[in-house]
Amino acid sequence: MAGVTSRPGADGRVADAVAGHWVDRLAPRGLRPYLRLARIDRPIGWWLLLLPCWWSAALAALAGHKPFPDPAHLVLFLIGAIAMRGAGSTYNDIADRDLDAQVERTRSRPLPSGQVRTRSAAIFLVLQALAGLAVLLQFNRTAILVGMASLVPVAIYPFMKRVMSMPQAVLGLAFSWGALMGWVAVFGDLGAPALLLYAGTVAWVVGYDTIYAVQDIEDDEIAGIRSSARLFGRCLRPAIGLCYAVSVASIAAASTLAGAGPVGALGVTLFALHLGWQVVRLKPGDGRGALRLFRSNRDAGLILFAGLAADAVWQGLS
Repeated sequence: MAGVTSRPGADGRVADAVAGHWVDRLAPRGLRPYLRLARIDRPIGWWLLLLPCWWSAALAALAGHKPFPDPAHLVLFLIGAIAMRGAGSTYNDIADRDLDAQVERTRSRPLPSGQVRTRSAAIFLVLQALAGLAVLLQFNRTAILVGMASLVPVAIYPFMKRVMSMPQAVLGLAFSWGALMGWVAVFGDLGAPALLLYAGTVAWVVGYDTIYAVQDIEDDEIAGIRSSARLFGRCLRPAIGLCYAVSVASIAAASTLAGAGPVGALGVTLFALHLGWQVVRLKPGDGRGALRLFRSNRDAGLILFAGLAADAVWQGLS
């Protein structure tokens, strides 16, 4: 693919990528910088974008008395999450390429490291966005309009770290949009369970992204990048705990309104215990540990989805 430049002595691997990922071992060398730009070597991003979609689809199944979330919707959300996570990351990296060059963890990314030119990244962004649009067009008209509205927080997020002390709040608005999509794709409207799920997911995102930001506190201070980790300071763990408490309370209310029973409540409880474990294990000065805890939110989210989906199955068999 045109637009890749060489960097002597560098293997191109991004600092916080999954070690030994297939992108670094098996992908054609000319494609690797673009796969890294799309965060394919860091799959936690698309998992965290996907899971609220699946939660919402499970709530819709419960409310609609269906035995399981729509399998076609689950597959479409998977494809769309990968495409739009890639597009959003590419856009973010284009906007942040100068800031990323000042932070140890991010200066190895394809744009600041010189592996990909800005013009080539912009073309790649358009291609990924078109793939996401193709997925969105498979849903009903209301879902399409709701999905298009997500572009507003996505577009402004990269610039918020320059002007507000907690840009994670805007990231939460963007990354939680799937909590609306699973519901509206089934019912064609935004009911109270979907709105409560969205609110809880925003709080979840703020919590886990604050953990993620622990890795960069010192570099962010030097570069003038704002984050909730810097804002909370000595109150870091209580603040994350509060975010997670709001998340659990909102999601529990959403599941109750959608008609979840004991199995769904068990899923919410296990989800809450996982989040509490993260808070207990977090050490503000441990960047590697913070990254592990951040990544563990995939497991927390899968636990919640499994509980809600199993409840739909249980009620369908009852």
